[in-house]
Amino acid sequence: MASATESFPSETRDSCTIIYDEECRFCVRSKEEIERLLKTSQAGFVRFIPYQSLEAEQVLGFEYRLGRPDVAYQVGPDGQIERGLEAMLPVLMRLPGGRLITIFLSLPGFKFLAHKLYELVARNRYRWFGALR
Repeated sequence: MASATESFPSETRDSCTIIYDEECRFCVRSKEEIERLLKTSQAGFVRFIPYQSLEAEQVLGFEYRLGRPDVAYQVGPDGQIERGLEAMLPVLMRLPGGRLITIFLSLPGFKFLAHKLYELVARNRYRWFGALR
């Protein structure tokens, strides 16, 4: 059986930055719920910064485009950038039920469907959930 340390490496090695759309009602509420659900011991794992900030522009470099982002971004401690569902997976895995998400995504076809669902929600988030600005 794997120890907690093996499952979740140390915060400094395993921490990430999520860049989210602060103009999207769904994105902001999701960020707030993730922060609430993460246990105190995991709170330092993820740092959120709004896409509509100078810091996001600097961190994303060539990936940054003016306007609203199409997806969320995750920047790992090594500077590697992930987009969309792949950006959110490290955070989702740490939430209550995260191991269940891992199991479902390992089943044939489920990861493909999860990517398609993410794309559908991302594309329609303003229409379905509204904007904050």
